[in-house]
Amino acid sequence: MTDVTIKRALLSVSDKTGLVDLGKALAAKGVELVSTGGTAKALREAGLEVKDVSDLTGFPEMMDGRVKTLHPMVHGGLLAVRDNPEHAAAMEEHAIGAIDLVVVNLYPFEATVMRGAERDEIIENIDIGGPSMVRSAAKNHQFVTIVTDPADYDTLIGELEAGGATSLDFRRKCAAKAFAATAAYDSMISQWFAFADQQQLFPDFFAVNGKTPVELRYGENPHQKAALYTPSGPHGHGIAQAEQLQGKDLSYNNYNDADAALELCAEFKGGDPAVVIVKHANPCGVAQASTLLDAWNEALACDSVSAFGGIVAVNTELDGETARAICEIFTEVVIAPSVSDEAREAFAKKKNLRLLVTGDLPDPRRGGLSVKPITGGLLVQTRDNGAISEADLEVVTQREPTEQELKDCLFAWTVARHVKSNAIVYAKDGATAGIGAGQMNRRDSSRIAAMKAAEAAEKYGWDQSRTVGSAVASDAFFPFADGLLAAAEAGATAIIQPGGSIRDEEVIAAADEKGLAMVFTGMRHFRH
Repeated sequence: MTDVTIKRALLSVSDKTGLVDLGKALAAKGVELVSTGGTAKALREAGLEVKDVSDLTGFPEMMDGRVKTLHPMVHGGLLAVRDNPEHAAAMEEHAIGAIDLVVVNLYPFEATVMRGAERDEIIENIDIGGPSMVRSAAKNHQFVTIVTDPADYDTLIGELEAGGATSLDFRRKCAAKAFAATAAYDSMISQWFAFADQQQLFPDFFAVNGKTPVELRYGENPHQKAALYTPSGPHGHGIAQAEQLQGKDLSYNNYNDADAALELCAEFKGGDPAVVIVKHANPCGVAQASTLLDAWNEALACDSVSAFGGIVAVNTELDGETARAICEIFTEVVIAPSVSDEAREAFAKKKNLRLLVTGDLPDPRRGGLSVKPITGGLLVQTRDNGAISEADLEVVTQREPTEQELKDCLFAWTVARHVKSNAIVYAKDGATAGIGAGQMNRRDSSRIAAMKAAEAAEKYGWDQSRTVGSAVASDAFFPFADGLLAAAEAGATAIIQPGGSIRDEEVIAAADEKGLAMVFTGMRHFRH
């Protein structure tokens, strides 16, 4: 069988978008409408003739609507294989009428959770009859059309316009979408029970799902395919939800880099104006200052070579003066909570530049899990939302850090946690002076960061590198003194690191010999 004529439709939706227009289109084709509760009421108020499900089943809706469609007169009409003689005989014997079309969307479980409803209300918004009808209709898509998304109503109406029937191709696509919808729905419920209700960190069954894919031009490389999904269920808002004001479509690498920039920029939420410049998911310049323009200039000065073609994120409204300065170099993406009209005008001259508005910055201390696929499995861990304050620091050297050194240490530490390991970050007066990322040993990261700082000094004609008198942060302990000695050679005067090496005493002794102040955090921030 290919085309199926629609003679009877069962409609039961929580989302009434487009319902009346669909009902009118079906009625115009002579389709008998069967419905429940609020859906039936909405259709009748539009002047349409509707039969209640209870007229079909011979049983009234009961138990506050919990039991209404769970009946053989409904599911027999959905599951019967129409060209099977035994099924046809059973339908005739029990007076079961065929149902050719089911239009169902489910109770708003996600919305109920998101608005902070009490447990009892959340439980009541777990749909039982809806998913049962969806699965029955989808399984029997050879004969039954199942529509779960209001976005498909126009396509359905278009199918019927051709002759009152739906094509097998359309029914197959709708069935696939229907099973995906129930899978995502059950996944949301299972995650709520596990994480919110039962406070389980790693449940026996871990569901990962997404919706509304946006197909990207390609992945990390042109031979790879890629798409962006947004999570089903409660989730934080970030780059995926940002409003794009202008520019080309975002690529896979744009999304990845923009996310890294936004996550680091969120560390400065509510603080002085801050600018983060990211390249290949690593910060190459970060600064805080009294004005956004000053922060931009300081961040750019750290590594203007790497900043070319980079991603820029700011923690406050982007003004016109800063926007014009950003436009002086090639920039792929700019991210801000809001953008002034003057800034929009400046960026409009750069047609390809992607301009994203987030409305707010994410909470850097939020909880959640991160997931990384590996061959044959998934690695799952809690987000690295650990934080330290000045009170958590342990001074381990003979010399204590000055007040400014402490500030620079904490600033460098904030940036280092967002740099790929092995990470070394030099900072001075609220700006990064040099960043060494992703090396196989910590000494090389120290040297690379110092080298970049020296290049910046030469380019801008400074008397000396900004690593002189700086604080240096290491994302993990120094296993040997060589990395610390490289920092001292670059002119750093204060060190912040987790500590915990079997050679801590050797490293502390080296710091004392060089007259450095060093503090331990007791917390590591590897970022692979």
